[in-house]
Amino acid sequence: MLAIKIWNYLKGYVIIRIEGLALERLLNLALTNDIYIWDLRRLNYFQVELCVSLKGLKPLEDLIEKTGCKGEILKRIGLPHQLNRVKNRKMFLIGFLFFFIFTFILTSFIWKIEIMGLEQTPKEDVIQYLSDNGISSGSHKSKFTEEEVKLLLINEYDYFSFIDVKIRGIKLTLDIKEEDIPPEIVNKDYPANIVAKKKGVIRKVIARNGEDVVKESQVVRQGQLLISGAIQSQDGSYNLVHADGEVLAKTSYEAKVSEPILKKIEKETGKLFAQRGLKLNNQGIRFIKDIPFSNYKEYIIEENLFNIDFIDFPIKLIRYEYRETEIQEVKQNIETIQNSNQLKAIDIINQEIAEGAEIVSRDIIHEVEGNILYTTVIVETIEDIGKKVIIEK
Repeated sequence: MLAIKIWNYLKGYVIIRIEGLALERLLNLALTNDIYIWDLRRLNYFQVELCVSLKGLKPLEDLIEKTGCKGEILKRIGLPHQLNRVKNRKMFLIGFLFFFIFTFILTSFIWKIEIMGLEQTPKEDVIQYLSDNGISSGSHKSKFTEEEVKLLLINEYDYFSFIDVKIRGIKLTLDIKEEDIPPEIVNKDYPANIVAKKKGVIRKVIARNGEDVVKESQVVRQGQLLISGAIQSQDGSYNLVHADGEVLAKTSYEAKVSEPILKKIEKETGKLFAQRGLKLNNQGIRFIKDIPFSNYKEYIIEENLFNIDFIDFPIKLIRYEYRETEIQEVKQNIETIQNSNQLKAIDIINQEIAEGAEIVSRDIIHEVEGNILYTTVIVETIEDIGKKVIIEK
């Protein structure tokens, strides 16, 4: 398939739209006359789009005229069209050849590393580890293989259950699946206390090992001892054990969000200013001009320098669009703001609330101060607030 694409590009072809009532007859005649066409796409009963080689274009145009149809060339693609544009501009052609060679050399290097699938391990750590081992943006592709990259990661990250490494063009792509990293557990061979990991009001203490030192309804602060791993014997000495148990306490979570009632929004006026630039890998080169707007939004559009889908060139054309904006004031509906604030506050609390916590109450307070509506959500839970801490002997 790739060889066919390269061959078609070198020979040159056009994309043509044909309109008429005799499309079926036209296509049958093209087949009979050995005219090579491909990527045929029917737009409707009267129109089709297709690709045809330069060699077959003239015979196809004759058949279009013969069958009473109409043809329109939409796009000319391929090396002959590129050369035809510059045949009378020798310096440009020389520059183009130099640029093509330069680009071909650039494609011998890795310019982009893309990592997919990571959830527990920061991508930056993996990229830094690869860089420390000579694999980074700008590395020559001959210095390593896909299998070598895979083995390198397996040796460092033993909890990676699946690693797929692909080198395509200038990009190194890693698709990684992780096993669940077990939570850090205090070794039971060491004596330990159970302390409060947050403030709360004690509801129940279950000491399976060790001695409980707090009572029901007692207020405890973060870091306070709950179940001691140091048990005093009758002779006054202490035996150190690994405390174990649960300490259920009433705790609270609070989140406060705000939103202006009279809100300023940025709206586009419809005026547009554009300029061009180049991008090599991730470095942009902009042909700077004065932007005629004081307030604007910037949009960046990347385009391939050459329309060759089987080569990923590291050089891109960049179009910078600046759309003028103006500031408008909009008065928001109070009830809508209250609902929105409430959802945002609850979302914040849901991210903080402990797994397995039992929600016992929820309080929502709305207040208006000047132009701002404040929403406070307080959620009370019953949860285990204990955490183990090793006793340093």
